[in-house]
Amino acid sequence: MNIKILDTTLRDGEQTPGVSLTAKEKFRIANKLDEIGIDYIEAGSAITSEGERESIKGITSQGFNAEILSFSRPLNVDIDYCLDCDVDGVNLVVPTSDLHIKDKLKTTREDLLDMSNNAVDYCKDHGLIVELSAEDASRSDIDFLRNVYVNAIDHGADRICVCDTVGILTPDFSFDLFSKLCDINVPVACHCHNDFGLAVANTLSAIKGGASEIHTTINGIGERAGNTSFEESVVSIDRLFSQFSTNVKINEIYDVSKLVARLTGVYIQPNKAIVGENAFAHESGIHSDGIIKNSATYEPMTPELVGRKRKFIIGKHMGTHGLNSRLKELGLDVNEDQLQQICCDIKELADKGKTVTDVDLQVIADNVLEINHEDRIKLDELTIVSGNKVMPTASVKITVDDDEILNAGVGLGPVDAAINALKTLDIFKDINLIEYHVDAITGGTDAFIDVIIKLQKGDKVVSARGTEPDIINASVKAYIAGVNRLLRD
Repeated sequence: MNIKILDTTLRDGEQTPGVSLTAKEKFRIANKLDEIGIDYIEAGSAITSEGERESIKGITSQGFNAEILSFSRPLNVDIDYCLDCDVDGVNLVVPTSDLHIKDKLKTTREDLLDMSNNAVDYCKDHGLIVELSAEDASRSDIDFLRNVYVNAIDHGADRICVCDTVGILTPDFSFDLFSKLCDINVPVACHCHNDFGLAVANTLSAIKGGASEIHTTINGIGERAGNTSFEESVVSIDRLFSQFSTNVKINEIYDVSKLVARLTGVYIQPNKAIVGENAFAHESGIHSDGIIKNSATYEPMTPELVGRKRKFIIGKHMGTHGLNSRLKELGLDVNEDQLQQICCDIKELADKGKTVTDVDLQVIADNVLEINHEDRIKLDELTIVSGNKVMPTASVKITVDDDEILNAGVGLGPVDAAINALKTLDIFKDINLIEYHVDAITGGTDAFIDVIIKLQKGDKVVSARGTEPDIINASVKAYIAGVNRLLRD
């Protein structure tokens, strides 16, 4: 059975505290959602604001393959705004628990039922697709819930949705609830929240119970503890349930995950399934050895399936197989004795509590292999002018292959100005700074600063480190060290 996906990143996901997307950002996400095969996109809530309506209109005007919906309460004013945005349909949300009916709406079941039926009639009279979502359905009386659904369908509702609004379902409860509703003759959807960390498990149980549509958000973002994670649900359906499928292009999951993380500012915890940075990273020697021989030994899926790449992490738990693989990636061939010595030196460094980076690995390997590189670029002088009423300006004097070069640059801050003074020189062209990370090694305002950067030239990526009491000097030192490494080949 094909499971349809309604993605609500642009509505429920945007309700994440601190998240507010511009029209352009919403369009970029919607465009990507459509590209990867999402069936239904809830583009927002038209009643919210004029800016929200403009965002939704920008999405509906594109002729996407996905069905575009707006959230709506069972009120004509909400529905009119949805019509003004030219959406295909509405996610018509009707509270069905006594808690919501009596304490929130201050009404009765009978009046709520009339309100729901009238809203469905109004939507259908105006040509809208209707998905009727029962808010707080998981705490509703099952007989009344079914009555609301049956009435809505009699009035023309196209789909219904069971909402676990406060995330109190368990997998068993979810399966049982959807099993009792699967005889309803329209598609049944599942909308779960993650308050107890069970949203994905409950969603998968709902599918087994008869749901043919699920509501998700990218990276599981949403209010409170978030919503059902799109990537975890889709990959679980693909890998764990042979009887179910989706229309999603799974190999593009990581791309959309990174896009949403970047635009919302809600970054992904490293150990998050599927899209976390550690999801396909291996440090343990036993694991690395197994992965090299057969990736299925310690990976339930290949990273390429979801648009990822495998990483072997350098640290005290690693073994020589993973280390040798990482050395080869750096272009270093070593014999068995050299490999053992490099491994011992890394473990000694890691035992001191230090994170071992590619820079450390390169230095340790160079020492073991007795490689002494002659740097083409050397920093002679660095001068910075900065202040609250002065545009940060930097001048640098460097020696390149015995030629002395003087240059200047400006930037948003002193570090930016110093790097800009270097970047405009010919030898630094075609080199991109792709990562910049700063740590204070010790406490206090006189702390030593550890700057780690990643640079890219063509297909080659290198890491470099600079450690100084001054963040500007440390940054420039790391940048030049990285460029020197890129220029060696």
